[in-house]
Amino acid sequence: MNKSHKVVVAGLGYIGLPTASLIATKGFRVVGVDVSQRIVDTINQGKIHIYEPDLDVLVRSAVNSGNLTASMEPQEADTFIIAVPTPIREDHKSDISAIEAAVHKIAPHLQPGNLIILESTSPVTTTDKIADWLRELRKDLIVPRFTTEPAEPQPGQIFLAHCPERVLPGRILKELVDNTRIVGGIDPASTRQATEFYKAFVNGKILSTNARSAEMAKLTENAFRDVNIAFANELSLICDELSIDVWELIELANHHPRVSILQPGPGVGGHCIAVDPWFIVEAAPKNARLIRQAREVNLYKTDYMVNRINELAGNVYQPTIACLGLSFKADIDDFRESPALDIVARMDHNLFARVLVVEPHCQKLPPILAGNPKLELTGLEQALEQADMVALLVNHKPFYEVAPEQLAGKQVIDTRGVWRFPHNR
Repeated sequence: MNKSHKVVVAGLGYIGLPTASLIATKGFRVVGVDVSQRIVDTINQGKIHIYEPDLDVLVRSAVNSGNLTASMEPQEADTFIIAVPTPIREDHKSDISAIEAAVHKIAPHLQPGNLIILESTSPVTTTDKIADWLRELRKDLIVPRFTTEPAEPQPGQIFLAHCPERVLPGRILKELVDNTRIVGGIDPASTRQATEFYKAFVNGKILSTNARSAEMAKLTENAFRDVNIAFANELSLICDELSIDVWELIELANHHPRVSILQPGPGVGGHCIAVDPWFIVEAAPKNARLIRQAREVNLYKTDYMVNRINELAGNVYQPTIACLGLSFKADIDDFRESPALDIVARMDHNLFARVLVVEPHCQKLPPILAGNPKLELTGLEQALEQADMVALLVNHKPFYEVAPEQLAGKQVIDTRGVWRFPHNR
């Protein structure tokens, strides 16, 4: 593919910014679009507004090369990538309003032969919806309908495909290049166009399918993880009731050659596993029974931890409690759908004289916690010295270094099995 090819990336978050920067360093001319002027200004200065290892170097290189610029408005281009958030509402229904807004933004700039790629994780048939919106917005263009039947592209046609991101925070830059990618077009011609585009910068395998299968594949991967985590979390609840060490139990069971139980935690977080299964439940509510139950188990585990902390803290007069970790997984600064953040926000602060929050990956409390005078962001040593009660919520690396004597005489809730002395030594 000719690298004078111009690309517009709509959405400069955890996926859009790394993707835009990577493509730019491969020689493409890239315009990154975001609704936030602050984000646009930050990127144009060669800086970043999110943390991902080595992303600062990549963005600075892409901007300094002149191949990456950021704007609040899209431009004419050859390929348009949509990488905007797709959250769920309180009723567990999908919210694809950001995708619709992005489509409305790019629609005036489309020309025949353009390729539109949806990378946002989305409910099945979202790509079809994009096609419907474009038919209304651009009646002068030929927008294909969903089909798996091969046919030659028509003159004046645009191409539309879904290629879900499949990367792990903390490893995004490597996995964008090396992971297998699934590419599904709304028709076979769109699949071919999108496949050729990804071949220009992806070293991993590219698996071609149709748009609906690509959409469902990403949801299936994350629902599989959610179901397996729910099994571990349900085991942890049962073991609490029966006074069994769940981590020892899992270690014993995993010696079976065909058993591989995951580790329990305080719930499930992140922008994928905690969200995507609901898209399947929404699409097929009668048949997605196990997937729904897994979501409910993992949500209940967070409720259970909130109640347990409040109950134990209520036994101490005006306790000082240290909560270790706020992000949704270890060693990152991403708080999306974080059960740890939810637990701290929902603690009964009327019981506490002080709550000391330790999160090595942020300089200030997230907005949901900011302004609460009983919450204080502090260092690990101070928190351990002053706390009557310690709740480990995220297994960040520094927390593994806590010695048994630092916890002596304190009530301890370890949701991650980090401090099973001497088992973790």
